[in-house]
Amino acid sequence: MDENTPTPVTVIGLGLMGQALAGAFLRAGHPTTVWNRTAGKADGLVAEGARAAATVGDALAAGSLTVICVTDYHAVHETLGASGVELGGTRLINLTSGDSGQARETARWAEARGARYLDGAIMAIPSTVGTPDAVILQSGARSDFDAHEPALGALGTVTYLGADHGLASLYDAAGLVMMWSVLNAWLQGTALLRTAGVDAGTYAPFARHIAAGVADWLPGYAEQIDRGSFPAEVSALETDARAMAHLIEESEAVGVNAELPRLIKAMADRAIAAGHGKEQYPVLIEEFGRPGTR
Repeated sequence: MDENTPTPVTVIGLGLMGQALAGAFLRAGHPTTVWNRTAGKADGLVAEGARAAATVGDALAAGSLTVICVTDYHAVHETLGASGVELGGTRLINLTSGDSGQARETARWAEARGARYLDGAIMAIPSTVGTPDAVILQSGARSDFDAHEPALGALGTVTYLGADHGLASLYDAAGLVMMWSVLNAWLQGTALLRTAGVDAGTYAPFARHIAAGVADWLPGYAEQIDRGSFPAEVSALETDARAMAHLIEESEAVGVNAELPRLIKAMADRAIAAGHGKEQYPVLIEEFGRPGTR
C-alpha cells in the first residue's frame, strides 16, 4: 500500500497511550474508529474527527487495520474473545505491554480465530507518539508487517524485529533494564556526591559523559559475547572487582546505600570463583544468563 494512501484504522483501548495512538492516526489523515469500555473516553477524539464504535465487533469491522492497546494480555483476550466478536479476516496489531510468552500464546490464539496478528511494544511516552522519538517495535510475519508499515509510520519510528512474535516484548524488557540501570547508576553517584554538597545538576553533565563513553564500548563487548571469548583488552574482572569493593567502602563510609554495588560485586565474585578473574567484564554474561540466585 502506498504510504500516502489513507488506511481505515481502528484503535481499541483509550487509556493515555491509546488516545495518543488514535490521535496520531487522525493527524496523519487515516480514518480512525475508536472503542473503549468506558465510552466517554472517546469524546475528545470524536471531536477531532474519529468515529466512536458502539461495540467491539463494530470497531473491528470498521478498520482494515486494528490496533489494540489495553491494560494487559488478559484484557486483550477478554475484549476480543467476547461473545459475538468475530476475528476472522482481522488485521490485528497488539501494542499491549506483556511478556514474550504471552505474546506468542496470543499470536496462536488470534491466528486460530482467523486474524493476521503482529505483536508490538511502544518505547515512548504518550506525548511523543506521532514523532520520530516514539519507537514502535513489531514482531510477527514479515508480510503482515510490510502491509501495515505505511500506516504504522504515523505513530513514530517503526522497527521490525523478526518473525518470532515474542521479540517485541523481549526487546521492550531489554530496553527497560537499560533505562533503569542507567538511572540507578546515576542516582547512586548523585547520592555519593550530595554528601559533599555537589547537587544533581552539577553532576549530571559528567554522568552523561561517562554513560556515553560506556555506550561506545558495547559493540566491541558484544563481539566478545558472541564469540564466547573475553580477553582482558581493557581491564580484567578481578581488577574491576577491587574497584567495586572501593565503591562499597566509599558508600558505607559516607552513609549512602550500598545495596546496588554489593549486588554487582557478588556477581563478579561468583565469576571470579569460577575461574574468570583474568577475563574482561562481559564474561559476566554467564552470571546474567543463569536463572535465579544461588
